[in-house]
Amino acid sequence: MNTALLDAYLDYLAAERGLAALTLSNYERDLRLLFSNLAEKKLADTLTHDIRRIIARLHASGLSGKSLARILSSWRGFYRYLNLRHGYTHNPCDGLRAPKHQRALPHSLSIEQTQQLLDTHADDALDLRDSAMFELFYSSGLRLTELATLTMPQLDLAQAELHIIGKGNKARIVPIGAMAMTALTQWLARRDASTASVFPGRAGQHLTQRAIALRLKRRAALAGVTANVHPHVLRHAFASHLLQSSGDLRAVQELLGHASISTTQIYTQLDFQHLAHTYDQAHPRAKKK
Repeated sequence: MNTALLDAYLDYLAAERGLAALTLSNYERDLRLLFSNLAEKKLADTLTHDIRRIIARLHASGLSGKSLARILSSWRGFYRYLNLRHGYTHNPCDGLRAPKHQRALPHSLSIEQTQQLLDTHADDALDLRDSAMFELFYSSGLRLTELATLTMPQLDLAQAELHIIGKGNKARIVPIGAMAMTALTQWLARRDASTASVFPGRAGQHLTQRAIALRLKRRAALAGVTANVHPHVLRHAFASHLLQSSGDLRAVQELLGHASISTTQIYTQLDFQHLAHTYDQAHPRAKKK
């Protein structure tokens, strides 16, 4: 019976919602997990406390809160379909929430590692461009896509500012630091003025995000920075270093262009890690004898 209902539901998702084969496969996997945990209990007889018990069991087995939230969503949608098409009168998944999952801390660089990275110069014709690009990335806390698509009209060199249109078409103005201004000025004097892109590739178009990532990896290798350096590391470094020195979470939120301060608060954990490390290294009673 369960298999027949599952097949009908997958047909419904494919025909009426146009879901892709991979998405349908994920739904099928989640629902077969439900069936196996219900054992002999019928779908129509399943109650909220049954679903809650299954979720608790899966969580104890090691499934993350994020995975369980997706699974619950699949089950909830399935019961909604059963209510709509098969006369079921309740949805035992309604009102249930998955356990909170631990949000991973973004990887960042120390101030010393960042300086080492930015102070290293490559012996090639693209060094001026890359130096300006990475200095600006760290100076202004840009998203990778914002950096890659930056155009000349967005630069206000007289005011040392960038005018950014971020996620959700949200506009913000971010400052350009002194070191970034110096590097940017040097690059603009050599840049091909026939393109609007601030950091064009060889064809005059915007550099791809992949190309920026590869250039940054190369610079990190030259600098001897052994940490995993990817483009957003410089955005994370901007946020965590600024928060360490200022403690102004709201200002960091505005500069990053976060819609919610809860997104920015992840950096307070990085800041605490920095403070805890400093304490362990410096406090006379922190070290074991």
